[in-house]
Amino acid sequence: MSTGNGADSAPAPATPDPTAHPETATAARKPSMFSSLKVRNYRLFFTGQVVSNTGTWMQRIAQDWLVLSLTGSVTAVGITTALQWLPMLLFGLYGGVLVDRLPKRRILLFTQSAMGLTGVALAVLTLTGHVQVWHVYATAFILGLVTVVDNPARQAFVSEMVGPDQLANAVSLNSANFQSARLVGPAVAGVLITAVGSGYAFLLNGLSFLAPIVGLLLMRNADLHKVERAPRGKGQLKEGLRYVAGRPELVWPIVLVGFIGTFGFNFPIWLSAFVTDVYHAGPSTYGLFNTLMAAGSLVGALLAARRGASRLRLLVAAALAFGLLEVVAAFAPSFWLFAMLLVPMGMLGLTVNVTANSSVQMATEPAMRGRVMALFMMVFTGGTPLGAPLVGWVTDTYGARVGFAAGGLVAAVAAAAVGLVLARVGDLRLKVGLHHGHPRVRFVPREQMAVAA
Repeated sequence: MSTGNGADSAPAPATPDPTAHPETATAARKPSMFSSLKVRNYRLFFTGQVVSNTGTWMQRIAQDWLVLSLTGSVTAVGITTALQWLPMLLFGLYGGVLVDRLPKRRILLFTQSAMGLTGVALAVLTLTGHVQVWHVYATAFILGLVTVVDNPARQAFVSEMVGPDQLANAVSLNSANFQSARLVGPAVAGVLITAVGSGYAFLLNGLSFLAPIVGLLLMRNADLHKVERAPRGKGQLKEGLRYVAGRPELVWPIVLVGFIGTFGFNFPIWLSAFVTDVYHAGPSTYGLFNTLMAAGSLVGALLAARRGASRLRLLVAAALAFGLLEVVAAFAPSFWLFAMLLVPMGMLGLTVNVTANSSVQMATEPAMRGRVMALFMMVFTGGTPLGAPLVGWVTDTYGARVGFAAGGLVAAVAAAAVGLVLARVGDLRLKVGLHHGHPRVRFVPREQMAVAA
């Protein structure tokens, strides 16, 4: 545990050279799977997030189902998703500037309180029978405005709690946390919606934010790794963009997750369409599909925590496999085959998310991390307002299977293209051979090819 040794007195993480090899080493030594939980402040943060993340997943399922019930339109579900992430697309970079300037713990106390209030407000409207679809649109947009600051603050605050040595492990455990909640939240939401309606799911979500607020209040300031905050001044947003633009190890992971987030992660649209249009089922089946994806995602997060390193070649391979698996699942001939394919799909999708996140964080200097992570989250989640209505329209017009396959195809093509670009930047060549008697395909530096020849 840190006892006040500031990150500003420690050396900044080394920036890898993508021309030597397209990978980013994120830890000098391999940590144990749960090593970052030894840090008291992070343990408080982690516990609070388990509770609030469970409530968040309950609200997501209830919100999607409420919109579908009020409108009967998958496109309306896409519009709701788009409104929730539109502020990130419009204002995400400004949120990163604020995070680099202000104390992150105070920011999170404000944002977590505001997010809890949005859940309570939607619960009151629903339980009193006055809810209309525009109410859901409005609360989704307000939640998105809060997320503009909350998302990069949470991402950057992790390094202040655990320090650079445990950062990759903590990022992976954060994802495991989120996916564990995803296992419970949809199942509970499905039961609540069926039994008493969506309103109580919204209420429990609002109350769940008390847990992270208490955790933040109990933290010890002396144990935080101090990071020098950026002074108030002009040109900080442009400075962040220039910083990223000059580093291929930051640019290309961000580009790839942009395509994946915009076209490959529209599961509220696709799964609700498969439930209603393909399998003619109800909210419990929608909850089941989300739970199966969460099970795979949890496995992916725990494997990432155990790896302790994030490599760009793993990012590209996982993104390519993720997109291709979506295409295969889109045309699965039976209900249970489709359901079972959601498990590896969740694992691959989570691997893409965690690998990109930790690679970008570890390649970024602490004073720039808020702006860089804001750009990362803006591209990853902010692309949804562009992709969700389009994907919703394709799904409504041509059917759930075509919509799902189209999103997966775009993700796979993007992964292949970014992989080729990284190979060219790193001066790599494709090598096909045998490894312990098994076929092996990989990229290696050109000089190794020349030596082998």
